[in-house]
Amino acid sequence: MFDTAISGLQAATTDLSVIGNNVANASSTGFKSSRAQFADVYAASSSPSNAVGLGVKTAGINQMFTQGTLNLTNNNLDLAIDGQGFFGLADGGSMVYTRAGAFGTDKDGYIVNNAGQRLTGYQGDGSGAVSSQRGELRIDASSLQPAVTSRASASLNLEAGSTEPATTTFSAGDSTSYNRSTSLSIYDSLGNSHDLSLYFVNAGGGLWDVHALVDGVTVGGTPAQTIQFGTDGLLDPATTPINIADWHPLDPGGAANGATDPSPAFDISLADSTQFGSPFSVYALSQDGYAAGQLSRIGIDESGTITSYYSNGKSQALGQVALYNFANPQGLQQLGDTTWSETPSSGPAMVGAPGTGSLGGVQSGALEQSNVDLTAELVHLILAQRNYQANAQTIQAADAVTQTIINIR
Repeated sequence: MFDTAISGLQAATTDLSVIGNNVANASSTGFKSSRAQFADVYAASSSPSNAVGLGVKTAGINQMFTQGTLNLTNNNLDLAIDGQGFFGLADGGSMVYTRAGAFGTDKDGYIVNNAGQRLTGYQGDGSGAVSSQRGELRIDASSLQPAVTSRASASLNLEAGSTEPATTTFSAGDSTSYNRSTSLSIYDSLGNSHDLSLYFVNAGGGLWDVHALVDGVTVGGTPAQTIQFGTDGLLDPATTPINIADWHPLDPGGAANGATDPSPAFDISLADSTQFGSPFSVYALSQDGYAAGQLSRIGIDESGTITSYYSNGKSQALGQVALYNFANPQGLQQLGDTTWSETPSSGPAMVGAPGTGSLGGVQSGALEQSNVDLTAELVHLILAQRNYQANAQTIQAADAVTQTIINIR
């Protein structure tokens, strides 16, 4: 009887310890509560008809991987998993896994937690694309290098009812020598902005002469290039793009500014332009060059893609957070600091991008709170306390019986 009661006290103590640990970590980010499970004990030689139990044993302590509440924060690098999965952290050559996504950056730009473990994921290839190569994620805080304009496009409508200009010799300074004009900024190899102006001169019969000037200087192989519209008002498919060639980047004083000279030639596509009876309109102007940019902020979307945003309005993907899952998360080994390691019982880690397969999505600017239900834990605490008291009473009763036997003379 004493052994039975002692096993009950040990089981109740284990239960109290598990509950106490849950309660203590009610505010731990990403913490997963545990539950003690018990089983009865019988002698192997006991007869089925009159077997008397030998007490209780701890059958296991199971972790409860249910979703915790997601609380919003003001830090874009705080990450929460909405669904299944774990973050993978590189820890001195080994991998550990966590649901706690309170991240920042270290002195080298790596995304780390408070223990200095580095977040892992798919690497960016430097051109804004994410590769399939996995490694430690790092935020590059350097400036975005400028890009010279290599292509451009314009979508506009030239008035079908317009007439040929009164002045037959084109001059950018004489508005009577052209019908319409528009302009956009282009960039040289140093990221300096230059004004590219297009002047449209009605030549009759659906033909328009296009004069191109950069910073007021005519560019291109000829003074004017011609475009052709059909009777349906659409640009003739055989019309070639406007070519901008042999232009020399100059500073405001008219001297060479140190950029590649001449700047590389490029084409301006007018493919979506029309000649309808409606007024002159510019629908869209675009080009692919840009100035140098300073890193202004970092954003992480639901797919885990880490994007850097620059002061010049450009953005670039730096990488993508990877998530890991296991066939049996209950088999993971707890390491402390709200981390786990892989074991033979858990099975090997299965890795993928957030939102794929069974993996959940990533929410930036949020943290997953502990999944401990304090109300339920306090109820369990009362039950465990009563179990402990009851087993103590069993020992007290056994002691009284023993004393009675001893006192028999």
